[in-house]
Formats: sequence, C-alpha cells, structure tokens
Amino acid sequence: MPELVAVDRWWRAANYLSAGQIYLRDNALLRHPLAPEHIKPRLLGHWGTSPALNLVWAHLNRVICERALQALYIAGPGHGGPAMLANAWLEGGYSERYPRVSLDERGVTELFRQFSTPGGVPSHAAPQTPGSIHEGGELGYSLAHAFGAALDAPGRLVACVVGDGEAETGTLAASWHLNAFLNPATDGTVLPILNLNGWKIANPTVLARLPESQLVELFRGYGYAPVIVGGDVGVDPMTVHEAFASALDDALDRIEGIRAEHAGDPDAAQPAWPMIVLRTPKGWTGPREVDGEPVEGTWRSHQVPLAGVRDDPAHLRALEEWLRSYRPEELFTEAGAPMPELDLIRPRGEARMSATPAANGGELLRDLLLPDAAAHRVTPGTTAESTRRLGGWLAEVIRDNPHDFRLFGPDETASNRLDAVFEVTSKQWMAGRLPVDAHLARSGRVIEVLSENLLQGLLEGYVLTGRHGLLASYEAFIHIVDSMFNQHAKWLEVADEVPWRRSVASLNYLLSSHVWRQDHNGFSHQDPGFLNLVVNKGPGVVRVYLPPDANTLLVTAEHCLASRDHVNVIVAGKQPEPTYLSYEAAIAHGERGLGVWDWAGTEVDGSEPDAVVAAAGDVPTLEALAAVQLLREAVPDLRLRFVNVVDLMRLRALDEHPHGLAAAEFSAVFTDAAPVVFAFHGYPSLIHQLAYRQPNHGGFHVHGFAERGTTTTPFDMLRMNGLDRYTLALAVLRHVPGAELRHPHAVAHLAATRERMRVHAHEFGDDSPEVTSTAWLDRLIAAARD
Repeated sequence: MPELVAVDRWWRAANYLSAGQIYLRDNALLRHPLAPEHIKPRLLGHWGTSPALNLVWAHLNRVICERALQALYIAGPGHGGPAMLANAWLEGGYSERYPRVSLDERGVTELFRQFSTPGGVPSHAAPQTPGSIHEGGELGYSLAHAFGAALDAPGRLVACVVGDGEAETGTLAASWHLNAFLNPATDGTVLPILNLNGWKIANPTVLARLPESQLVELFRGYGYAPVIVGGDVGVDPMTVHEAFASALDDALDRIEGIRAEHAGDPDAAQPAWPMIVLRTPKGWTGPREVDGEPVEGTWRSHQVPLAGVRDDPAHLRALEEWLRSYRPEELFTEAGAPMPELDLIRPRGEARMSATPAANGGELLRDLLLPDAAAHRVTPGTTAESTRRLGGWLAEVIRDNPHDFRLFGPDETASNRLDAVFEVTSKQWMAGRLPVDAHLARSGRVIEVLSENLLQGLLEGYVLTGRHGLLASYEAFIHIVDSMFNQHAKWLEVADEVPWRRSVASLNYLLSSHVWRQDHNGFSHQDPGFLNLVVNKGPGVVRVYLPPDANTLLVTAEHCLASRDHVNVIVAGKQPEPTYLSYEAAIAHGERGLGVWDWAGTEVDGSEPDAVVAAAGDVPTLEALAAVQLLREAVPDLRLRFVNVVDLMRLRALDEHPHGLAAAEFSAVFTDAAPVVFAFHGYPSLIHQLAYRQPNHGGFHVHGFAERGTTTTPFDMLRMNGLDRYTLALAVLRHVPGAELRHPHAVAHLAATRERMRVHAHEFGDDSPEVTSTAWLDRLIAAARD
C-alpha cells in the first residue's frame, strides 16, 4: 500500500526532526560525521512522547487526503513541541508563517537552532506553533479543549491525543463525560486517541497498567467504542502502521454512520463514539540502551535520552547512530526539502493541520449581533435582580446568534437568575432523558455540567476556534479553574506578540452568588479571591468589572461580549438590590470606569472634601452610600465625596495598565490628601496592590472581606468583616482629623446601633428593618433625578 509507505516515511522524517531539535545546532542533515561542535550547549526538550504524536499526525494526513476532512490536531502530552513543529515544517505551514525557517537545509538548521533556545521557541506547543490551540503546559485540558472546538462545527474532526500521564489529572479524567453533550447533527466530532506509552517522568501510568479487559470496559462504561492497537519495543513499525490505519479507517466509518443516523433522526440515542487506545513504547525508535540501562520503552526516554553527547564520545556515537537509523537521505532532498514521495499524504492549503483556520480562530471570528441592552433597563430607585435583567438580554443574544455564542454554567444558570435564556433555548444533553427533566434537549445553547474545569476547557476551545461565550459561576468556586485561567491568560499574552495570530473573542466570566450574599450557605461559599489571581496577569489581557447595579451590569456585559483578546471578569449579585443610575448614566459611568457621584455626597462645590467614601461592588456600594447617609444625619457639616469604581483597573497607574489613571486624574477623583474610606467587594489588600503608586495612596483605608464568614444574615456577614455601614461611618470619623473628638455622641450612637443590629439578627434570625429599608436611598435618588 503506497500510502502506508509514505506514512512511514513521514513518520521517520518527523522523528528525525523531533530528535534533531533537541540536539543539533549544525550539520542538521548529517552531511558530515557528527562532532561535538554540532551539538547544542544546552539540551532541552522531551523526546519520549514525540514518536507517537508523529505517528498519529502522519496517519491523519493520509485520511485527510483520502476523505477530504477538515481536521484539528490537539496534542495533550505536555511537551510534544518537537513533534508539532516537525510536522508543521514538513507540511510547509511552518515556513509560510516563518519564512526564515525555509523548506531547505538552511531552514532545517534554523528549526533546530530556535528550539528551546533564548530568543527561540518553547519546548512545548505554544501560540507560536502553527496548528495549535493548546498550550503544552496545560496538562489535563486537551480533551475539554477538543470538545469545545467541536461544538457548532459539524464538518470538523478534532483529533485529540491524550497522554496517559495527562489522563491521571482530574480535568482529563472528567472530560470523558463530555460525549454526553456532543450532538452529531449540529456539532463536529472528537476522536480521542489515548497514547499508552506507559510512563510519566519517573513513574508508571495507571491506565497503562490496567488489564486490557478492564481498560476496554472502562471506556465502554464512559460511552465509547474503544479499539486498542500498537506494539512493544522491537515490533516492526509497519505492523503498527497497518493496525493503526485500519483502526482509524474503522473509526471514521463509524463516525460517518453516526452522523448519518442523527441527521435522519434528531432524537436518536446518544451514540457510542469511537476512540483509539494506541500502545507504543515511550521514546520509540530512540536509543535502546544508554550506559547499560534500558531507555526505549522506559521512563528514561522522557526528556533527553543521551545527556552527555558534547563530552562523552560514546554518547555522541550513539546519537549519530540513532539519527542515521531514520535514513535521512531517503527523507530529504539534496537541498534539504522533504522528499516528493511525502506529497502523497500531504494535504494542501487549509486542509493542512498546521494551517487550518480553526487553529487560528480569529480567521473565523464574526462579530456578535448584540441586541440593544437598553430594552432591559431599570428605572433608578427601583429594586431589581441584576443578573435576572442580564438573563433577559442574554436570551436575545442567544436568539440573534444561534451558531456562535454559548452560555456555560455548573448547574447554576437558574440559580444565578439567568433562566430567561430557557425561553429561547435549552440545555444541550445527549444522554438519557426523563419526563421530569426541565429544559433538556438534543440541541441547545446552554451547557451545564458540575465541573468548572470542564466548562473552562469547553469555553477556551470554543473561543480559540473563533466563537464567543460566557461562563457563569458561583464566585467562591471559580477558584477551581485558577491554573486554567493562568494558562489561558498566558496564551493570550504570548499570542499578542505573534504577528500571524488573529484576535479572538474575549473569555468572559460572570461571578454571581457572591461572598456578600452567600450568608445562607456559609463560609465554604464565601471567597472573593479569584480577583487577586486575575489582576496579577498581563495588563494587556485582564479586566475586572464590579457593576453596582442592573443598568451598569447590562452596559458592562455588552462591552465585554464585544471585546477581543481579553479575560473579562464581571462580579454581580443575583439578589434584589437598588438601581442607582439611569441607563444613560450607566453608559457614561462604564466608559469612565470610575467617577464621583455628586448626588450621593455632601461636599460643597469648589471646596475639597473632608473625606472620600469610595466603593467597588454592588453590596459595598449600598453600604458606603448608607454610611454617607448616616453621617449626613449625624454630622451634617462634614463634607464627603462619594466615588464609585466599576472598572477595577482604573485604580492602577497609567504606565502599569491601559485602563490606569494618570496621577493628576487620580488626584482629581481621590484628592491629594483627604482620607479615603474604601468599601471593597474583595480582600482589602488588592486595592492597595492596585493603587500603591497613585497619589494619596497612604490615605486609603480599605474595608472588605476579612476572611470571616458563616451562615448568618446579610448584615451580620458585613458586620463580621467590618464592611457594614456603621463601621464605614465610624472609619470616616476616625480618619478625618479631629472629627472623632468633635462628635463623640455620633461615634457612640453609631457604635451602639451597630451592636443593636447584631443583637437583633442573633435574636430574631433576620436583619432589622433599620438596615433592610432603602426608603432613605429612594428619596436620595428621587432628589437627584429631580
């Protein structure tokens, strides 16, 4: 079969190029005997996983050519960079992106020299790697990315190579369940290829040591139709090629049958998708032994099998024998280009996996059709559930964008008051259904699964392949995706420096059921610390928004869904809360990011205030406004300025973040010397971290979450953390010079009332009407409107 001969040649060429990237800086095609000066001074990279990745790529090329497939390749094993680069170069896609790495001997030399070298490219798949949407450092996320990439792409095959070490991570172990959400009639196909090479860095892998019968039953239990192929050390590669080719053809035939069945019957049962278990030796075709120790097929081949080639003549000879075993003279022309025989299985144009637009999602991205959010506005002075208003608008977004926007959530769409979306769509669900089920259908724009990790992976795969989405989660539990967020933010930072990477839609979080209204669940549900993690990432990427009311939330969400190349974090409560701003005022406030609310303060025009009361977050805004009202009544001659912050990054210095403020602008809001009592949604230290280089930072006194929580009333939760209105008002009197001494009766009254509110909550199990009534605020807002 000439195609399999070409597959074997391709595989050998890719193996040669993978090993060469680890070792060589000169004599790239072994035109001369190998010498120490041809070896890199630092040997970095990972060989062990590369042969299997190369094998899969070569075989996929064959079926792409034969079946005219659109395929996306996802390499799950952590450091498969050499293989990804080798195959991209063999396809020609790499040289198109990087002309200096040309399809000749000079280009091979450059391919080798740049690998894991200062000023070069990383050792793993990265944004610089054509054909990749998957950061090689993201161990465990490959399969979730693959399913996300397949959603709403019915003509796409996503081939996902899962490493058996990677398969032990929690995210990957849960990702097998995502076949319950893939609709054969409207989505693409994920073909998992589990590579059992048996070893991690220094230990065996669990799945590789399972008896084969258990392994097969495990994946049948997950709902797949597994096929096991492969061989051990010393097996003839052509035997493996033949078996894998047969398994791949059978899998693709089965996929075609599944898709045909579901096209004719939208209510067909969840199919058993095929998957392949590929058993290959770790470091296959590399050195069999080194210094008397077995290497091929063991953990010793994980990274650099021959570590002493610059200094040890025996190692140098072994390296040359290894590289020459691929017979490079059969694989590369005299000029150094891939031999023409490889053209038999080389796809053309965008059919190449290194050049598919799906791996550079901005090439496919289309702007969302965003309906006018003003239709969901709230009249100032009206109480509203902010996220419920947002849910009404999101329903229209889904209605107007039925193929490239999805809402993801961990079983909490209704809990977070976004259930208006179910008026226009359902939750996609391919598994069994019961009459009692609500809003489940074979096709829908909402995906709920009780794993933030899976949702994050799905959304990343969806966004990076050119679509849009939003992940809504309880605030405390979004921490589960901390490392996944880190890697996506890093991807965006690096991608911004890669000229050919096109902009993608931002990854958007809505964090609700937040710390200040989780009083009914308790301490386990009370944690705003995700914001601390987010703000540490690159200023070109991260944005954090704390809209104070429903109108500002609508404005913020519209902005975020239209943005590109960012990670946007929106924190908004779901409980009834006041509406402070008209929709038009919310637009202006959102554009400024922060501002003085003249109507809320007591300062006299043209004079500096005695103090600034600032707030960021919906509940802190209400408490800060209430504190000003208490002081308005108790100390009427006190001049107070009220500031609200919706864009947290506005607190940074201008040279630290594009949303930051110049010193003069910051002073114009927060003054140069007045004390600032700041009511913040999260941990107080974060405000200090953001504003530490701004004028008057030493005058900031921040109140926020102090890591105190329990099941209690909303006011008592605030009291426990020192964010209640009485504490804020007392802080103003304490920090305004002389005010505490001048107004002892006000101090005593505020402290006594605070204690009385605590006693009331503990005695009656509910908050006093003195703190739940907003009649004072309604009057204030009405006066401002007049």
